[in-house]
Amino acid sequence: MRVAVIGGGTVDDAAAELAREVGKLLGKRDHTVVCGGLGGVMEAACEGAKREDGETIGILPTERQADANEFVDTAIATGLGHGRNHLVVLNGDAVIAIDGGSGTLSEIGFAGVYDRPIAGLGTHQIDGLDHVIHCETPKEAVDYVESKV
Repeated sequence: MRVAVIGGGTVDDAAAELAREVGKLLGKRDHTVVCGGLGGVMEAACEGAKREDGETIGILPTERQADANEFVDTAIATGLGHGRNHLVVLNGDAVIAIDGGSGTLSEIGFAGVYDRPIAGLGTHQIDGLDHVIHCETPKEAVDYVESKV
């Protein structure tokens, strides 16, 4: 299964550690991490997956594959800026959202539009946005998305 891991491009150590643990669990369970390919949550999730010999795909906002973080196996340059957010979601069978700002919120919105299961870890909690299942731990988030696909 491919899991889109979305979140802030700049995060604190706690959010990075959550993302790294999510990546490790996904890699250990033979899932592919799909992300935006840059830093923060994206880099930490890819790093965790690579620690378990997992596969990683980065769908970049830029025109250069070389802009991908060092843990991305397959870099896809789009030149679309934030317009690439829907491509990240479309290329995951499920989504795990960690932390994040407006860009992450747009991806959560696309995940709802495209009917992807979404697990949230310390991410947006908005009244009426009931398609995000908020989880307490990386294991709970990974277990949830596995149960829905």
